[in-house]
Amino acid sequence: MFAAVRFSTVTARRSVGRYAFARSFSNTSRLGDQYDVVVVGGGPGGYVAAIKAGQMGLKTACVEMRGSLGGTCLNIGCIPSKALLAASHHYHDAKHNFEEHGIVINGDVTMDIDKMLDTKQKKVEGLTGGIEYLFKKYGVEYFKGKGKLSGPNSVGVTLNEGGSEESLETKNILIATGSEVTPLPPVPVDNAGGKIVDSTGALDIAKVPEKMAVIGGGVIGLEMGSVWSRLGSDVTVIEFLDRICPSMDQELTKKFQSTLKKQGFKFNMKTKVTESKVTDDGVVLTTEPSKGGDSKEETYDVVLVATGRRPFTEGLGLEELGIQTDKLGRIEVDEHFKTAVPSVYAIGDCIDGPMLAHKAEEEGIAAVEIIAGYAGHVNYNAIPGVIYTYPEVASVGKTEEELKEAGTAYNKGSFLFSANSRARANGSSDGFVKVLADKETDKILGVHIIGPNAGEMIAEAVIAIEYGASSEDLARTCHAHPTLSEAFKEACMDTYDHPVHM
Repeated sequence: MFAAVRFSTVTARRSVGRYAFARSFSNTSRLGDQYDVVVVGGGPGGYVAAIKAGQMGLKTACVEMRGSLGGTCLNIGCIPSKALLAASHHYHDAKHNFEEHGIVINGDVTMDIDKMLDTKQKKVEGLTGGIEYLFKKYGVEYFKGKGKLSGPNSVGVTLNEGGSEESLETKNILIATGSEVTPLPPVPVDNAGGKIVDSTGALDIAKVPEKMAVIGGGVIGLEMGSVWSRLGSDVTVIEFLDRICPSMDQELTKKFQSTLKKQGFKFNMKTKVTESKVTDDGVVLTTEPSKGGDSKEETYDVVLVATGRRPFTEGLGLEELGIQTDKLGRIEVDEHFKTAVPSVYAIGDCIDGPMLAHKAEEEGIAAVEIIAGYAGHVNYNAIPGVIYTYPEVASVGKTEEELKEAGTAYNKGSFLFSANSRARANGSSDGFVKVLADKETDKILGVHIIGPNAGEMIAEAVIAIEYGASSEDLARTCHAHPTLSEAFKEACMDTYDHPVHM
């Protein structure tokens, strides 16, 4: 009886909410051909914002020049790279770890690269088609073409097919054009040539290179380096700084780098690339110490340039409207995602903050809610970051270095996966969970994980930070046994008291 009453109440609330959204715009959303919002960019931030706007009863259009929704993430980034990471992990497991579990393969384990790439592409196409379906479901009009702001309330679109021009009149414009690869002048990318590639070209390497250089020790380089390392490449990471993933917790990245070394990665730290030459045999890279010194040359079959990304705002017409960008090319917005032009908003990679798909999605929803007259909000301290190598690496909140710099007194607790029964049973027990909490209040300030399934485990930490939980709150919360998440519970126990199993 109680369950039935509760369900009816929740259903009623949802119905009222949906009706309220539609009612709010019933008087303004169909004035001629004017849209309530036109979203420029169909990546994770843009397409999510467009769908949300459609759900709220706004007359919505989305402009995307790629001709395929999902942006960099779905087409040439997050999703295809995860498909390759999964495939290469299966291969590596079969080749090196199956025997330990009693699985004997008679004959060689081989990888069909063409099949792997074909499967990757099919997964991408299936997901992009799904977004188009959602657009139709929620009444979002989709324009395939290059968008440009032609005024504070209009977007011009050069259509991909035929090159004709469309003019979309709108009350509000939401810029969600994402980012592009930052070029490295001494190493010009030629994805078609297949020898010097960026993150896009690394998804379509036709055969396993014997020697591969990854320029840049960040997330993208280490993920794609892992793919080809597992498949047999001798991978060398060339990093300008003295550590990999410099924005992450230092204890975490130190463990991460040592783990990658065990997997066969080589690291040339505090090193810069000054020149590259493409030859018949591969690519000759000239490097020297970051602070200057003697140079040396090394030849690689393939070089992956992974030195970061920059906002993509070219040809948007920002300057003509007086919309400012900062020195890094990011569009300047206020706390409500508004630019200097009140009717123009911006979200995602083209504004300040981490270049993450899920950050863009949250901003897209918040911006649309603000446009609709509601209170949209994003808690930037509760945005997780994940590196999908094996083991995975995940973080949320403050690093230990940030707390020290801010003079914040804190307690630290940690727990090794080698003391976790599920990790031991699975045969994957490398890594740890680290929890940082305020010394006085015990409020969780940061969580950092390296280990199996870290990318999923971090969600519990995100919720904890979002709701202001203490380490004791989570330590006293029952976790199923045996699970990897018990390591998080025990790390919280170590933060405010003592763990049981270590």
